[in-house]
Amino acid sequence: MQKWYQIFHRSTGLSPYVWVVLYILPFYFIFRSSSTYQVVLGCIMIITFFACYVLSFLSKGWLVYFWTSMQILISITMTLLFGYVYFSLFLAFFIGNIRNRAGFVTLYTIHLVTTIATINYGFVSRNPLFISQLPFVLVSTIGVILLPVTTYTRNKSDRLLGELNNANKRISELVKLEERQRIARDLHDTIGQKLSLIGLKSDLAGKLITQDAERAKAEIEDVRQTARNALKEVRDMVTEMRGTSLEDEISRIRQMLKAAQITLTVEGDPHLTNVSLLNENVLSMCLREAVTNIVKHSFASDCYVRIEPSRTELTLTVEDNGTGLPKETSYFRGNGLRGMKERLEFVNGSIDVRSDNGTKLVIQVPNVLEQPVKEAEK
Repeated sequence: MQKWYQIFHRSTGLSPYVWVVLYILPFYFIFRSSSTYQVVLGCIMIITFFACYVLSFLSKGWLVYFWTSMQILISITMTLLFGYVYFSLFLAFFIGNIRNRAGFVTLYTIHLVTTIATINYGFVSRNPLFISQLPFVLVSTIGVILLPVTTYTRNKSDRLLGELNNANKRISELVKLEERQRIARDLHDTIGQKLSLIGLKSDLAGKLITQDAERAKAEIEDVRQTARNALKEVRDMVTEMRGTSLEDEISRIRQMLKAAQITLTVEGDPHLTNVSLLNENVLSMCLREAVTNIVKHSFASDCYVRIEPSRTELTLTVEDNGTGLPKETSYFRGNGLRGMKERLEFVNGSIDVRSDNGTKLVIQVPNVLEQPVKEAEK
């Protein structure tokens, strides 16, 4: 159930003070009447209108249309008897919030026709109240025409936007789930069978080592060959996955260093052509970690990145003019250097750390992963 302060429309674009004026105005129009009967009748209709207004928000189903119809009748009566047309604005806002299209069109048409008819009757009968407040009557008429449509359209677009966001989130979750399942299937197909084979051959070699040493040696060789084949397939699978290019990573670190007020100088072509995607991805991750350390810990003002390709390997040098690193024994205990070293070892790469008037990282990776392939083909 809605709370009492939520019975009126929110985000209407009107100041709350305007709504307060609209609440007070009907009493002003009523107490201008000389007849006590009309004053009492007017007060009863105002109270009834707001009671129906609250009930229309709290009700569901056909009761919403019933209470709205009662408000329309009260609005017509107030316009004819007292020249008060501003209840039509309350109805315009409320009708615009009806979600059912048929109900919206029906109530909108009825409200529009009855409001225009009563206003025209007031002008035809030369009601002095209509003549004196002509600009406000015209504004109310425009509001009755436009407000329900704009409110209904805005609410519908908000609902569609919410549904679209939910759908996008669901699609994103499904994509992640499908990717996990694909990776799991690939790992099961490529690694599971070979690991089972390695286990069986290892058990067999253990049994044969005291009975038939030559055959046990052959089984151990098969285990070694199977393990290298599995390693090759894992690397191939990782290579096929999406990675980060060195060129894109340099663009990102340029923005990061600019925000940290550190000057970046790049030497060499970041567009790599003779390096596998896996190696380039590892290089990009190492470069990102190195620049993050520079920004966080070095207090440097300049950063230099050099890319030096050769026939067999690629050398990436990252250097700064900061405070440098502590003693050499702690190089690979923090600052992400240990993680960089582990990544590079996976692709047969290396990292050399030097700290003298700043920090210098020399990272080397082979151009292609030739050695595991050759060993797997032996």
